[in-house]
Amino acid sequence: MNDKGAKEEGVRIEEGNRGDNTDNICQTEKSQSWIPKNIKKRVCSTFVEDSFSSSEFCQCGVARDDHASVAVGDYFSTAILKHWESAEHSSEQPTDAFGEVQFAGASKRHSYFLRLSWSTEPLVVYNMLTTHWGLPAPNLVVSVVGGESRTQVKTWVREVLRQGLVKASQSTGAWILTTGLREGVGRCVGQAVRDHAAAASSVSLNKVVALGIAPWGLVKKREQLVNPQGSFPAKYYVKNISRDSCYLDNNYQAFLLVDDGSVGRRGGETDFRARLEEYISQQRTGIWGSGSIDIPVLCMLISGEADMLKRMDLSLKNSIPWLVLAGSGGLADFLSDVLENLSSAPAVPSSGEGNNDTLKAPKVDLKDRVAERFKKHFSSETQTDKLIEQALSIYQNRHLITVYHGEHESPDDFDTVLLKTLVGASKQQSSAEANPYTDELKLAVTWNRVDIAKTELFNGDIQWKYEDLEDSMTDALINDKPQFVRLFTENGLNILEYLTYGRLETLYRSVPDGSLLYQMLQRCLAERLEVERSSPSEQQNSSSKVAADNNQSGPVKEVTLFEVSGVLELLMGDVCQPFYYNTLGLQFTSSKRTALKRASKVLRGCCMYQDLRCPHPWASLFLWAVLQNRREMALYFWEMAGEAVLSALGGCKILRELSKLDEETETKLSMKELAQKFENLAHDIFSSCYRSNEHRSFTLLIRKSPVWGHSTCLQMGVSADARRFFSNDGVQSLLSHIWWGDMKRKTEVWKLLLTFFCPILCYTNLISFRKPDNQLEEEEGIPNEDGPDQDTNSLYGTTVFSFADIKHHDVDSEVHRSGTIKGVPYRPPQRPFIVSRWCQFWFAPVTSFLGNVLMYFLFLLLFAYVLLVDFEPPPPSGPGAAECVFYFWVFTLVCEEIRQTIFLGTMTWRQRFRLYIKDVWNKCDLTAISLFIIGLICRMFHWSHEFGRDMLCLDYMVFTLRLIHIFAIHKQLGPKIIIVGKMMKDIFFFLFFLGVWLMAYGVANQALIYTYDPNPNRIFRRVFYRPYLHIFGQIPVEEMDVGKDWDISCTHNVTLIESGEEPCRNHESNWLVVILLVVYLLVTNILLINLLIAMFSYTFSKVQEHSDIYWKFQRYNLIVEYHSRPSLAPPFIIISHINLFIKRVIRKVPSVKIHHFVLDLETKAANRLSTWETIQKEDFLTAQNKIQKSSDSERLKRMSAKVDGVLKHLSESRDFEHRLRSLENQMDYCSSALSWVVDTLAQGSTFKPPRPPPASRDVLPSPSSST
Repeated sequence: MNDKGAKEEGVRIEEGNRGDNTDNICQTEKSQSWIPKNIKKRVCSTFVEDSFSSSEFCQCGVARDDHASVAVGDYFSTAILKHWESAEHSSEQPTDAFGEVQFAGASKRHSYFLRLSWSTEPLVVYNMLTTHWGLPAPNLVVSVVGGESRTQVKTWVREVLRQGLVKASQSTGAWILTTGLREGVGRCVGQAVRDHAAAASSVSLNKVVALGIAPWGLVKKREQLVNPQGSFPAKYYVKNISRDSCYLDNNYQAFLLVDDGSVGRRGGETDFRARLEEYISQQRTGIWGSGSIDIPVLCMLISGEADMLKRMDLSLKNSIPWLVLAGSGGLADFLSDVLENLSSAPAVPSSGEGNNDTLKAPKVDLKDRVAERFKKHFSSETQTDKLIEQALSIYQNRHLITVYHGEHESPDDFDTVLLKTLVGASKQQSSAEANPYTDELKLAVTWNRVDIAKTELFNGDIQWKYEDLEDSMTDALINDKPQFVRLFTENGLNILEYLTYGRLETLYRSVPDGSLLYQMLQRCLAERLEVERSSPSEQQNSSSKVAADNNQSGPVKEVTLFEVSGVLELLMGDVCQPFYYNTLGLQFTSSKRTALKRASKVLRGCCMYQDLRCPHPWASLFLWAVLQNRREMALYFWEMAGEAVLSALGGCKILRELSKLDEETETKLSMKELAQKFENLAHDIFSSCYRSNEHRSFTLLIRKSPVWGHSTCLQMGVSADARRFFSNDGVQSLLSHIWWGDMKRKTEVWKLLLTFFCPILCYTNLISFRKPDNQLEEEEGIPNEDGPDQDTNSLYGTTVFSFADIKHHDVDSEVHRSGTIKGVPYRPPQRPFIVSRWCQFWFAPVTSFLGNVLMYFLFLLLFAYVLLVDFEPPPPSGPGAAECVFYFWVFTLVCEEIRQTIFLGTMTWRQRFRLYIKDVWNKCDLTAISLFIIGLICRMFHWSHEFGRDMLCLDYMVFTLRLIHIFAIHKQLGPKIIIVGKMMKDIFFFLFFLGVWLMAYGVANQALIYTYDPNPNRIFRRVFYRPYLHIFGQIPVEEMDVGKDWDISCTHNVTLIESGEEPCRNHESNWLVVILLVVYLLVTNILLINLLIAMFSYTFSKVQEHSDIYWKFQRYNLIVEYHSRPSLAPPFIIISHINLFIKRVIRKVPSVKIHHFVLDLETKAANRLSTWETIQKEDFLTAQNKIQKSSDSERLKRMSAKVDGVLKHLSESRDFEHRLRSLENQMDYCSSALSWVVDTLAQGSTFKPPRPPPASRDVLPSPSSST
């Protein structure tokens, strides 16, 4: 296969399968049918006689008889050729061995395998591994070279592989490349992977990928893998032998069996393996290549033969670093000897410097020294000149080689050794201006080794700049590494400088393809692009701009902040204004198509907003993390963002909406758990705020947030269905304040009723009112704005409790902004006592509620009187006076529903109606009004008078059921209403089962009793109605049992039956009718009824456990409703409606009550409130951390870490002891030798010493012993 075709095929594979589910292990035969067309094998095409086999075998290792006739037919070529070469003497054919292999009796897990030619393009193979076979993309590739023969692997090398390499691969997400055979190092790696899999969890198991690359002709029992259509799976039988052999190892995930056309020869895979390593080193790490660095590839040399010098030289020229295990034998010992002992020799000159005579002598000297050491290690090699040249070339690239003395070092830190090796190689290639530690940091981020980063890079010795952390921060964000994000933030990365709107768009564009967020973003993007294509004016503008400047006029086909805003609007609903509209320069509009056109126009130009800094970076990152359901990342961003309570409720809202859209059960559960986590955080944080300061906590609940689209905590909590948050004492205290207005919450109901019927009592002390704040004393007690005597509550705005408070607050704020002189405090005008006390009583929501309840009972009495007594005939005889009053009363109720829909703030008509119809009781009101209109119209005509009366009777039932909503305020009745509502859902399921049995029994019973009865009225009654009455014991025994007398006249005449006469019963099948009746009653009365009781019991117990939470949550909606309603109840509410119409429509006076439960603070007050909330959040998190640290699990973790540290120090001390012992032995030898020399010289008479020998001295005592 040529290079161009291979690259095109690789791109086709990568693009065509990018969105597939790569986690599916079992591949079908159909899904891999393309492999034989694109992957080839090699077959010997020319027989080259092997002189050592008596002309029976070819040099490829295959017998003459096994060659094709074409290969052995060319006698002339056979006689001339002396050496067999795979590239010249073999040809490619479609591969006949691919698919999955099952190791019989060894493992249930299947491994992948593929027979391929050595000339196959690495692009196709890499896409095959990652896309079709589903292997996770590596963060590191360690290619283990050497140790392939059957020589015994040393014990310490096994420990390095088991405790060092495999453990490091698990922590870094690496691929391990070996031969994959059950011999030498390949077998040791397989055993290490097996041991790790047995000890590790399933999550970490997927990170260790062992890949075998072996010569096809060297694999034993390879004929079991051959199948031209693919094997799914192939049964591979391996002999259970302890000695090394060339069988495939069952501990590997995949095998690439490289075919060069030979059999029994080693080294056929070397060229392909080197090219695959080079290709992988050019790919990016991370999700779909989103990492900041290329995939690091490291070759690890263990032992090895001399012919591996060529393989090593080729990799070093491709700038691939090597790690040499000194002491493992063979080539590794030779290279470690050369690199360590010849390091002081001058560098070998390149080929362009060979003519310099001044450097010839050093070069010759170095070559001789290398040759001397080569003969020492490889004395049996004869052709050494070429090997020595390769060794010299390797020595020239010695900066890419690291020598590791594993025999004297601990294998536990092997991952750090790998990191240092890769970093050392990259430092040689990096520029002098770059930070030498940047590559080490990028590797640590790629491997997700925050422990290495903390101990090696962020220990205070290195001064990090913002530019050094920028790319790594992006890598950590995209690939979900929150520990690194926290580490970078704590060590100099300024998030305000980092997060621009352009980078935020980049983060959203990096969302994985298969995620729910990606699908939603693409759907919004498709809508915008469709509007651009369908707009003729936009097309003309686009074509004219393309002629001028193609770069700036084309539509933006990538995800922008407008699509992000669309997703958030879909999830958040109408609880807040659209996000990022101000950033894009857009204005909010009710028309979605208009918004799309405006956004397309803005995005066609130069997007200047992308260079702007995000004013709220932590909140934006929090939204980004929550939308992807990244738990740890979202929790950290929540900790860093402001407005902790509102942010937690916002995250809860988004996650619960996402869980409704997601179809995967596991993801849905994780979203619900994280949503509950945020709701609990909001509850706990607000509890801390409420305990700290009640007044500020109330302000916190109703404060408008510019970050969250001008929404409040209460609005967000209702939208998120945060029941536990609403059960908080602080929230309920605020609701009680609002409910009672200016009256004290302990006021008895009888006092309220008495004052309601006798309003003059409100001026007495019968009802206690809250004392107003003495604002004059507060202002006089403030020497300056930031003085020590200032009331801190005034810094956080005024909390709104009643209608009068809202009115005073808005009026005061307007006067304060317009007419206040600096330095002179503003004193609001005081109302007369009569007016203020009247407003305090009648503007309280509890008073409005009481009036509406009493008047609603009167309304139902009037309605019942009209239906039962005073329902007169159509005009001109009727309607009567009472009926006209009733119609007017209903008209005032309709006006109130219109007011609730229209006068609902600054929202659009669609948003208003959507918010109105969302309430179940509003749907009930619409049903009642619709039935009333139908009944009213029909009762005005003689032909439909009775039908109109029937509709009004049904309407009375709906109006009466509306009373249930009124009792929701009661603490005992409120939860019961919720129980009834949930039981109604249970009834629907029960009715489904009942309907099945009722239909089955009714049809069979009717057919058995009556052979022929075409009357539809009787069929309906006897098939459905009568079996339903059987459940309650109404069984017509005379009709069903032929043994009983039936006094109804009947006939067998078909003509009379068709004319409407009663048919006679069928006596023949009556025994079966009785049996069916018994079975039907048994199933319905015992089985289904008890099933319904059990369902009701479960619902009751489930709701009753949280009845207090349910009641407190639904209480909010009722308080909001009556807080916003006029004080007068229907039908007198028409006065308030007329007043409202004059103010809003004619006089254009803005509404005061329109922003109920909403407080807009000034910038200074809002900042101080946020600071106070942040302090409470930090105190809460600190307390939680203390509790967590004191838990048993954390204590065990800390103890485990200390034990590991102690063991590490013990191992180091053992190494020191070993070295000290060896040093003592050498000192003893030296002292003995010197003593022998002294004795020898003393016994001789050659010369006499000028002075006597020195006397021996004792060792000086240590300071500790002297004391």
